[in-house]
Amino acid sequence: MKILISPAKKMREEPDLPPQSAPVFLTQAKRLARYLAGLGYERLKKLLACNDEIARLNYRRYQRMDLERRTSPALLSYDGIQYQYMAPGVFTYDQLEYVQQNLRIVSGLYGLLQPFDGVVPHRLEMQARLQTDFCRNLYDFWGDSLARQLISDGENTVVDLASAEYSRAILPHLPPHVRCVSPVFAQLEGRKLAEKGVYVKMARGEMVRFLAETNAKTPEQMQGFHALGYQYRQELSQPDKPAFVKG
Repeated sequence: MKILISPAKKMREEPDLPPQSAPVFLTQAKRLARYLAGLGYERLKKLLACNDEIARLNYRRYQRMDLERRTSPALLSYDGIQYQYMAPGVFTYDQLEYVQQNLRIVSGLYGLLQPFDGVVPHRLEMQARLQTDFCRNLYDFWGDSLARQLISDGENTVVDLASAEYSRAILPHLPPHVRCVSPVFAQLEGRKLAEKGVYVKMARGEMVRFLAETNAKTPEQMQGFHALGYQYRQELSQPDKPAFVKG
């Protein structure tokens, strides 16, 4: 079973924690980084769709970026809400082994990451309007390569805990025999399920922790999840879309 999650916009360096491996798509990441380093400040700011402070930070990052030096393990480098609730920094050895085997991070710059691949702080969302002489956008750049890498070990079950922006880079390219399970984290408003962004991110992080703690082998084991007030509701679920409802 492979578990997909999104990266986070906020990143930090962990210089005292050496990575265990290099990203499998490092050559492609270098190509993207070189292109971004060649952009002027205003073009980069427009591409990243961010404020001046974030644009200046990432302009400096790309100007001096070396993807093979001062790298940190990916899982410990991202610092968004999902990662805070996952809290990988306090995983046991067995839980770290579990995520190394099962968890994959989808990245605009790096493509597909294992938890202990070495990365540097950066910002590049998958939906960024990156139009170059070698790609129309990042979905075009990555094509079906991420999906092929994800199941290169013969895996035939994917649990999608990524946002739609990142899932789109992989799920449409999976062959029909691969089962994809996409949990829904929602609140019941009247008769409708309403997903609310920040709570979904929190729940996705907690779900990764739950799967690691229970050494889950199948998506059905997610049904025991009850963190943050969520509970599995069979009557509100659809095939391969288990519903976890809060309150």
